[in-house]
Amino acid sequence: MATTSDPSVSFEETDTRDDEMHSTIEAWIDDLVDDVDEAQASDEFQEWLDVQSRFHDYSYRNSLLIKLQRPDATKVAGYNTWRNEFDRHVQEGEQAIWIWAPIITKQCPECENSPSYHEQSDCEYDETPPKEWSEGLVGFKPTAVFDVSQTEGEPLPELETEATGDADDLVPALKDAAAEIGMTVRIVDAAEWEHGDAKGVCKYRSTRDLQPVVEAKARSNQADLAVTLIHEFAHALLHADVTDEIERSKREVEAEAVAYIVGRYFGLDTSGSAFYVAAWQDDDADAIQERLGRIGSTAEELIETVDE
Repeated sequence: MATTSDPSVSFEETDTRDDEMHSTIEAWIDDLVDDVDEAQASDEFQEWLDVQSRFHDYSYRNSLLIKLQRPDATKVAGYNTWRNEFDRHVQEGEQAIWIWAPIITKQCPECENSPSYHEQSDCEYDETPPKEWSEGLVGFKPTAVFDVSQTEGEPLPELETEATGDADDLVPALKDAAAEIGMTVRIVDAAEWEHGDAKGVCKYRSTRDLQPVVEAKARSNQADLAVTLIHEFAHALLHADVTDEIERSKREVEAEAVAYIVGRYFGLDTSGSAFYVAAWQDDDADAIQERLGRIGSTAEELIETVDE
């Protein structure tokens, strides 16, 4: 993917500022769409997708159990799954994370018990022998799983999504801009971060007080920190009233497109955003174009606020 930093770009001419900004942002959106298509077709992305597909999609109840026992967990699997699927091994002395695993076995068509429980019950069903019964869910049992950080072995493929460039002045400027927009920003030390592999989050003080609170995980790469802040600012400006989870996941595309544009305007290389967007897309990169209005206006607002 091409480098996307443009340190020479500015919109300083008052008479032409609006037109130049609109046309430049539209051109950058086209660049991002092209980069997303390229990212999706790459061997690197396909390998990453293959590995992601092998991780189990846990229920809300199990996700909560994992979060309570190990808040920093990012990728979780059973002991044998780590060994057989990923060629990784749980390190000695690691404490298991306990979840509920479904018990699937032959099930009585009448009482819905397994054969052993059926025999002990008052159910009189005997039209077909147990070996002919269909399988079904008969209960749950505690099962041990482990986070990737508790294992060692073959590395998992990673997508290089980090932004690069000089952002030492941009991060303080973004904090100032947040105050102007009405947001609170917190940079949280990595040791205290409780949001797994998320780089940042946007939340609210309470259900009544909808003032956005943006938290970002501290890191040495200030360019990537800046782009994370911009991404979460975009969520605060665009998505405070969106409650549908499917639509919220789609709007990750909007937030990252805004981060791509604003970061690029300030001279950062945000080409890694293409992998980020590709990972969130269910269909194709044309979805970015469909959301161009929201993306463009939000990017303009953030550029102007930070510039001032």
